[in-house]
Amino acid sequence: MATAAAGKPGNGSKEYAELEAEIKVLKAELEKLAKQAQSTGERGYGTARKAAALGAEQLRLQGEAKFEELRATAHDIEEQVLSHVREKPVTSLAIAAGVGFLFALIARR
Repeated sequence: MATAAAGKPGNGSKEYAELEAEIKVLKAELEKLAKQAQSTGERGYGTARKAAALGAEQLRLQGEAKFEELRATAHDIEEQVLSHVREKPVTSLAIAAGVGFLFALIARR
């Protein structure tokens, strides 16, 4: 076997040239894959950034809606208190004095 390979002149240089060509092809394919991976990463980053911005916007809108709801509730409570004070001013005054007294006791401690 060794004599058959040695008997063919230039066989080693042919194999070397083929290997060199294959290495060049592999290098080109690796560069192509690296560019594709980079492109995919950039698209993934862009998609994640858009999703984060959309999520932040949704949270902001939800926060504003809850704030408006809280404001409306506070306004309703204020109207109820004013209505109660108008209907029963003496009782309201007594309740306010009692609450003030409790706050004074708590503040002393």
